[in-house]
Amino acid sequence: MISRGLDEDGYIAREGSLERVPPEFGPVVDAARERIAAAFDPARLHSAYLYGSIPRGTAVPGVSDLDLLLALRHEPTPEDRAGADAVGAALDAAFPQVDGVGVLLFDVDTLLSELERHDLGWFVACLCTPLLGEDLGALLPRYRPTSLLARETNGDLALALPRWRERLATDAESRLTMLSRAVSRRLVRTGFTLVMPRWNGWTSDLTASAEAFAVHYPGRAEQMRLAAAVARTPTTDRATLAVLIDDLAPWLAAEYTAVHGQKAPRP
Repeated sequence: MISRGLDEDGYIAREGSLERVPPEFGPVVDAARERIAAAFDPARLHSAYLYGSIPRGTAVPGVSDLDLLLALRHEPTPEDRAGADAVGAALDAAFPQVDGVGVLLFDVDTLLSELERHDLGWFVACLCTPLLGEDLGALLPRYRPTSLLARETNGDLALALPRWRERLATDAESRLTMLSRAVSRRLVRTGFTLVMPRWNGWTSDLTASAEAFAVHYPGRAEQMRLAAAVARTPTTDRATLAVLIDDLAPWLAAEYTAVHGQKAPRP
């Protein structure tokens, strides 16, 4: 039995599976498997994974995007990136069910490294659903909703703020939808993981994440609910984005550091 995203032993349960993929997205997943296998031979590709709303079973046709992670046997090259981009573009063009395709590329050594044990490693083990190849999750530990996990997943929010502010000031209106989606999702995830050890569980649901945060920070509850709303329905309104980027985000970054500390620096 799973309660608040935890298994009966109190570890975070893997949140997705191929069995949960909605029927409308079955052909998309099948095509992704085929196109990845055709573009990356076994000498390059160790394994491939789905993550996000499609394997969680909450995807909405025409609204949700397709999220993929490819684990390579070597550090990704420009050719690997070009191949992944081509796969993503082909899937996006072929299937109106998805609104965009994103493909992450990492090498196996990085995903299994000690530095990434509580970030990318946790991501693969708990948030990714195996699609092709041998599951790296079998080589990773089980995870509890601890302060260490909170620190290593989202303890670097402050690093994103200068880039967000620059983009808010300079991006054309046509690009603000993309910015609002990225900012709002990041803020909701960070707000949730701030309180995750006290909530004692895991969820990727935006509304549930915002409400878990609101219990502990009622003074910032409406701003976090706004972030969750923008994550679901992106906006081009600069005033709304300014509330998130110039007010909620710096407060959240400072509070996160005070509670959990800063994420270990990456090279």
